[in-house]
Amino acid sequence: MFGNIDVFRIAQSLSTHATARQNVVARNMANADTPGYAARRVVSFQSFLNGSQSAADGPHSSRHKHLNSVVGNGPQVLIDQSQSPDPNGNTVSLEGEMLRAVDIKHDHDRALAIYKSSLDLLRISLGRR
Repeated sequence: MFGNIDVFRIAQSLSTHATARQNVVARNMANADTPGYAARRVVSFQSFLNGSQSAADGPHSSRHKHLNSVVGNGPQVLIDQSQSPDPNGNTVSLEGEMLRAVDIKHDHDRALAIYKSSLDLLRISLGRR
């Protein structure tokens, strides 16, 4: 019953998207000195929420036994083409990744605030404050 409330679905999606972005940023920062490493990014939240990720965004799966898949298809990870490579071929900018990490924290905090506020409203409506 409560699983169909859109605000909870959106808060969960925002949290899932922020988690995927944080994983990609951590991987990018860990490979900042790896020669030839191309920085990755996650598709936008709007694309993820609407499910409008195109086939070019990566493989999709419908079952958990598919290779390298998660049922529900989390946000797709793409190679970031906007960065210019260093002389060793690496495209990771530590400063840019740190700014992304701060933005991701704000997104995760926003998702938690939305979930908490919605849960409080639901409890008030049921008379269980």
